[in-house]
Amino acid sequence: MELLHLLQGNPAFLIAVVALFGLMVGSFLNVVAYRLPLMMQRSWEAQCAELQGTEPTPDREERFDLVHPRSRCPACGHAIRARENIPVLSYLWLKGRCAACGTRIPARYPLVELATALLSATVAWHFGWSWQLPAALFLTWTLVPLTLIDYDAQLLPDSLTQPLLWAGLLLSLGDLFVDSRTAILGAAAGYLILWAVYQGFRILTGKEGMGYGDFKLLAALGAWMGWQALPLIILLSSVVGAVVGGLLIAFRGRDRAQPIPFGPFLAAAGWIALMWGDRLTRAYLDFAGIP
Repeated sequence: MELLHLLQGNPAFLIAVVALFGLMVGSFLNVVAYRLPLMMQRSWEAQCAELQGTEPTPDREERFDLVHPRSRCPACGHAIRARENIPVLSYLWLKGRCAACGTRIPARYPLVELATALLSATVAWHFGWSWQLPAALFLTWTLVPLTLIDYDAQLLPDSLTQPLLWAGLLLSLGDLFVDSRTAILGAAAGYLILWAVYQGFRILTGKEGMGYGDFKLLAALGAWMGWQALPLIILLSSVVGAVVGGLLIAFRGRDRAQPIPFGPFLAAAGWIALMWGDRLTRAYLDFAGIP
């Protein structure tokens, strides 16, 4: 009880606790981003083997999910011990290398942990001690692996986008962020807007400009923030996507024909809209002279 009173009455302590918890969650989100696409691939392979009447390979018969087997070094197979898996600190202690073989550990892992902690602390600072805090943290922690997976594999798994959609709709029953009518319209409009863009682009060019996962992600964001937030989310994601895409082409020599995933930009724009959407919209209206 004393801890609850301290969290309620001391915003700085609340932010610190949420940030620390965000570090631990960030470590788990690294696992989700790495393993979930592999789990999906193994599931597809198992379904294909079943349809073809063939037996799966022995390594595919072993259990593989978000908790089993233990994390291992991909170079030497060394099982990561608990003291080697402390967020950020273990990376610094190991000097960014495997304890067994010395293979360099990608800096992405501690960066994701730190980013998750920073995002979580920002959410705690913005919403404070309220029912909106755990809901916004859930949204934030779901958007992180969606961003990473889409960047790596150009994939937005239904196992992440669908719970996000349903959570937004259910939360609207209590008017936590928006009312149910606004959330339902936001979900429908979010899906249909990108679906229409996809169909138009396909008719004009004969190519697919984006995937169905993008439709589902925008539908989920619409369920959380309502249809009124969709123009801002689309505008922010499009501008940031165009800038980042241009920079990738200019400085990294990325092939113009190589697709750039849109999900990370949608996720970033959605998070910004959740935090400061009203202020940004009001600032634009004031700038445009619209009362």
